[in-house]
Amino acid sequence: MTIRIGVVGAGFIAGRHVESLTGLDGVAVPGVADPQADRAQRLAERAGGRAYGAWEDLLDGEELDALYVCVPPGQHGAVEDAAIDAGLPLFVEKPLGTDLATAERLAERIAAAGLLTAVGYHWRYLDTLEQARGLLAGRPPRLLLGTWLDAAPTAPWWARQDQSGGQTVEQATHLLDVARVLAGEVESGWAAGGRSPDGPGDVHDACTASLRFAGGALASFSTTCLAPRGYRIGLQVVAPGLGLELTEHELRIADADGERTVERAADPIEAEDAAFVAAVRGEGDDVRTPYAEALRTHRLAVAVAQAAAGGGTVRL
Repeated sequence: MTIRIGVVGAGFIAGRHVESLTGLDGVAVPGVADPQADRAQRLAERAGGRAYGAWEDLLDGEELDALYVCVPPGQHGAVEDAAIDAGLPLFVEKPLGTDLATAERLAERIAAAGLLTAVGYHWRYLDTLEQARGLLAGRPPRLLLGTWLDAAPTAPWWARQDQSGGQTVEQATHLLDVARVLAGEVESGWAAGGRSPDGPGDVHDACTASLRFAGGALASFSTTCLAPRGYRIGLQVVAPGLGLELTEHELRIADADGERTVERAADPIEAEDAAFVAAVRGEGDDVRTPYAEALRTHRLAVAVAQAAAGGGTVRL
């Protein structure tokens, strides 16, 4: 049976998913919706489908088995509601929104409907993350250092707080999510953010947070969008007798055997898309970040961003 997947949004990450999905056997992308007609048309042509100007027209015009929502953070809400109403399995790109209220409301509706969902925390599908978990078995992390030192993306919505949620919510949420995988839940913390004349829009162009995990680990996360390019993006972890540094592309290991680097063996976006499609078919159960799990990470990211904006205390 061919699985027919509609895609809402035609930006960079939607393109990555379309490339991945159309490479899977028995998967078709019959329609792509985006208010920018030229962008929708280009991606629809790549998918071998039809372009739509509005997601409502996509849902009305195609018989779908699942829906991918790849919209800017500030546009989450109505499209997910429509998918829930239609009973469509739902893949949502992170973050779940710019705020917490929208995500909390949608999570309640998704749970009540018993809907199959996945959220695009693709770092969870890194084979190097699984290797890191194995190395940490029996020696829990004591210190984590996360950094996202990058240039600001050029998408016009990214530099607007009300549309992106800021760098912690939109980008560093990947690091917070991986930290949760490796060290468990955060119980308390503090954060500060700043803006400079050189920064874009009204988002913080620098932020740092200190967090304490329930298991006892301490962590520091720092972000900036003032760098000339992405030159340090990853998570360092120290446990007794072990040092790790995980990026999207490799894992660096320091232990009693010396130092070595392990390259990732597979594309994590391809892996998460394959896992979601298998779940839609009823042939697999490897969705690693359903909506309810992603909400836990989103709560943390929003709490850090709110603490950075004022007050300083991370309230969970």
